[in-house]
Amino acid sequence: MVTKKEISDLSNAMADAVEKASASIVMVDARRRFPATGIAISEDLILTANHVVEREEDINIMLPDGSKFSAEIAGRDPGSDLVLLKIAGAKATPMESNGEPRVGQLALALGRPSKTGIQASQGIVSAIGGKVRTRHGGFLEKHMRTDATPYPGFSGGPLIDTQGKVLGINTSGLGFSASIAIPIEVASKIAKSLEEHGTVKRGYLGIRSQVIELPKKTKLDREQDYGLLIANIEDDSPALAAGLIAGDIIIGFNGQPIQNHDALFAEMVGEVVGNPTSIEFLSGGKPKTAEVTLTERKESPHRSRHGRGRGGWSRHGARGMRGKMRGKIAREMQRKMHDRMQDMHGDLHDEDQEPDKSD
Repeated sequence: MVTKKEISDLSNAMADAVEKASASIVMVDARRRFPATGIAISEDLILTANHVVEREEDINIMLPDGSKFSAEIAGRDPGSDLVLLKIAGAKATPMESNGEPRVGQLALALGRPSKTGIQASQGIVSAIGGKVRTRHGGFLEKHMRTDATPYPGFSGGPLIDTQGKVLGINTSGLGFSASIAIPIEVASKIAKSLEEHGTVKRGYLGIRSQVIELPKKTKLDREQDYGLLIANIEDDSPALAAGLIAGDIIIGFNGQPIQNHDALFAEMVGEVVGNPTSIEFLSGGKPKTAEVTLTERKESPHRSRHGRGRGGWSRHGARGMRGKMRGKIAREMQRKMHDRMQDMHGDLHDEDQEPDKSD
């Protein structure tokens, strides 16, 4: 049975954690509506949610002591809903982080959306998920869910543990129904890229592909059941330049096995863009390796003629639906491609008839 003293000690510990973390939490005034929250990752850099920074100029930061400073955008990544702001003449208190969240641990969502001070909401880390694509064409290596209430203006603020250390960055701008936090280890990597390059490099390969079960007779130096069957290759694309053709099956990229689209998306980020990278594939049933140089994806991550937007196909992503391909034409194209691949590779099996996707 929990005693009153234990409850009191826990309550005091949580209040202490909020007080400690609040030293690094700032108010971000960069939109027409009410302000939002940000967190200092160094003396002059603030990390916050991209969707709360609607203005390119006239961005104001209020530190915990009430002092105000102007800020400029150091880098944006709509795909992960993160933006890095640089403040001049201020010395913010950098956060302390905890890169090892655990499902079930107590967590506090913090915000500073007004001049009245810090605000907090208590919950737990509900789940820690793996790779996930966002509605703006981005990709997260990992994500967290929490049942802590994300009050208005909390986006961009931290999810902390009971020691006042940051577990992740809260955001409502990734298009998920549940409250999502970007794990701090993932957010820190993105922040570093934004500081160095002003953006996150995401690669363009120029293929449309579908998850498929590998022929049983395939001989690889590792256990692998699935790959990506190339259904189409775009003109003047890196894939075409590397010698790939429709019907090839991608099984590895940058030294990592590729069994689905998410695995490929995860590897097509960062320094591999613009540099020769190995790609493994089956051609005529035989394992082959080539070098491919990804170009940087240029389309707007929000919406464009070739972008992902709400529904519709994309050159680099695909709409988030699974199951049977929609429409008689699409199903017929899939059947013909399958028959062709059966002749080339032998015993092929589609995985759940997943629709083709573009990378």
